[in-house]
Amino acid sequence: MPNMSPKKVNMPEQEPDIRNKNFLEVALGYTPEMAQEEAQRCLQCKNKPCVAGCPVNVQIPEFIELVANGQFEKAYEKITETNSLPAICGRVCPQETQCEKLCIRGIKNEPVGIGRLERFVADWFIQNSKPNSKDIQKNGIKVAVIGSGPAGLTCAGDLANMGYDVTIFEAFHTPGGVLMYGIPEFRLPKALVQKEIDNLKHLGVKIRTNMVIGKVLSLEELEQEGYKAIFIGTGAGLPNFMGIPGENLNGVYSSNEFLTRINLMKAYLFPQYGTPVKVGKNVAVVGGGNVAMDAARSAKRLGAENVYIIYRRSEKELPARLEEIHHAKEEGIIFKLLTNPTKIIGTDDGWVKGMECVEMELGEPDSSGRRRPVVKKGSEHVVDVNTVIIAIGQSPNPLIKSTTKGLDTHDWGGIIVEEATGATSKEGVYAGGDTVTGAATVILAMGAGKTAANAIDEYLKKTL
Repeated sequence: MPNMSPKKVNMPEQEPDIRNKNFLEVALGYTPEMAQEEAQRCLQCKNKPCVAGCPVNVQIPEFIELVANGQFEKAYEKITETNSLPAICGRVCPQETQCEKLCIRGIKNEPVGIGRLERFVADWFIQNSKPNSKDIQKNGIKVAVIGSGPAGLTCAGDLANMGYDVTIFEAFHTPGGVLMYGIPEFRLPKALVQKEIDNLKHLGVKIRTNMVIGKVLSLEELEQEGYKAIFIGTGAGLPNFMGIPGENLNGVYSSNEFLTRINLMKAYLFPQYGTPVKVGKNVAVVGGGNVAMDAARSAKRLGAENVYIIYRRSEKELPARLEEIHHAKEEGIIFKLLTNPTKIIGTDDGWVKGMECVEMELGEPDSSGRRRPVVKKGSEHVVDVNTVIIAIGQSPNPLIKSTTKGLDTHDWGGIIVEEATGATSKEGVYAGGDTVTGAATVILAMGAGKTAANAIDEYLKKTL
């Protein structure tokens, strides 16, 4: 008999007034007892609608049933049949718009906490087991994967499991891509990401860091080194700006730079680590997505007294996950909605001292289907801030595009691929993740990496 509780089993968290002063993980995870209680809420539907909502096709009812029975190691094995990064997905996937959105329990009550259970299983495995040595028959065929974010790691892991000799080329000194430089420690502990990367190394995947492909080596040179196929998963690391006066003042960051300093360079541990980050008394973060929430919550933890989210639409249109918005509010982030910056104001010596904004109201829907924000006449006002963080999206880095003949891209920079395979216009070269779609979610990037791995396997079997 299923547990018919209408609500998910609560997951323990740090108290808001404590966690907004440290970078330790906010959510503390289920105990085995909590996980089994939550798993018993699953109805084990025969048609498994939740699976259709998972971009990497995790067999959700099967692993949940194993959790309910206390078979945690077998649950891990079931998840990792299709998902090579479960501890990460359990934390940062937007389950509410994917698997949990289709959960039958969610029609009248709260859906089963699929993400929480996935996280529990992965954490339990990390703490209690070691990866089994798989008997993989190697085929000796070399494949290059450019970028070690979620798309690259997934593609590399799947190809390694198929027997390919996979090498990842990473531009930074540390692998992990956006998982390492973009998502803060309090949402995704870096030691955990490293564990997932170590699991891939255990499969035989080689990782070469400080390799900026397009500069150190071209795609043609990789082919000359014997790589028979190439996957490009370099993400979207080129920050967008608004183009308003004052964006070149001291104290203005792109969210990319701000979060990279904090997450990858450990600025929150300065001077123990060598990279500082300056955060004043009042901070404005422009944007309403998950990256904006991460930047705002990080600024609060670094000591800012007042941190504002400046967003031109209403709360209903905020693109960030509800969980992130909820956590940000709990931690004291102030939301200035229907507000848009028009100018950043500086001191005589070039530092930020304020931001001129206008109030907005919502008009008719635009091409995105969302109501278009319209400026209210005479609503100009100045917000007193010392730091401004621009978090309005990123585009793919143009380096590979500019150094690779025959690689077709969109005007905005994304690589053009066949949706079903990830194949680009250049034979033997595949791409996926944010470098194709623009900034999206971790799980969608992983799905693209998985699709490309299967397509590369088929391509190499036909051509070699």
